[in-house]
Amino acid sequence: MDLAADELERALGVARTAALEGGAILAEHLGNIEAADIRRKSSARDLVTAADVAVERHLVALLRGHFPGHAIEAEEEAKDAPAPGVPRWFLDPLDGTVNFVHGLPAYCVSIGLWIDARPQVGVVHVPPLAETFTAARGMGAACNGRPIHVSAAATLGEALLATGFPYRLGELANDNLGNFAAISRRVRGMRRFGSAALDLCLVAAGRLDGFWELHLEPHDVSAGGLIVAEAGGRVTAVGGGPQWLRGRSIVAAPAPIHAALIALLEGP
Repeated sequence: MDLAADELERALGVARTAALEGGAILAEHLGNIEAADIRRKSSARDLVTAADVAVERHLVALLRGHFPGHAIEAEEEAKDAPAPGVPRWFLDPLDGTVNFVHGLPAYCVSIGLWIDARPQVGVVHVPPLAETFTAARGMGAACNGRPIHVSAAATLGEALLATGFPYRLGELANDNLGNFAAISRRVRGMRRFGSAALDLCLVAAGRLDGFWELHLEPHDVSAGGLIVAEAGGRVTAVGGGPQWLRGRSIVAAPAPIHAALIALLEGP
């Protein structure tokens, strides 16, 4: 079941407003993060700040006000029980928290709406770039209202790719370092920005030619994956299957690059 066109447009508008307001809250916190505002989660690399929590609470309140019958699954606090057929919002209030803490301009607010296994709406707002990436199922993708499309790259040799690494680096059976070494030898260049949602949007806009990562959560990819798909890209899990939302891995690229990556990557 999918949302009707008018429902998609309404949800997209609300999500865009929410993401922009979340970005404004981040701006208030930027440069004012004290040591007491930062705590560790699973490791010394996995941080959460007062800004993460403030944005998430704002997004949750706004979405519950507009869509009281919807469920929410956010990174930090809000996690409603699963309910088949109920629209579900996936929220990452600050994707790129480590970058934010260090003052690096590579972070974003990510909001995705799904119904069961079908993506409906995706919005990623990138405050440092003053860019908002949007998509709705069957309606294409845009950046600041202008249509975007994945690149025309056809071979790995001409491709600029991005990837990322899990916080528990060195503790997992596959921490992606082997993939990174193997792929790096075959491509024009590799980048690591530290925000999966941002990486996916850069693929959708044709600035990167592909992205893959392992050990991800739904809030990392729910919006960006749809934006890539609506921009003409192919999005799957590392093994090539469709379960990239909860499959813990993602590959997103124009079709030729995607096929080449799938043939080479080892999954989690």
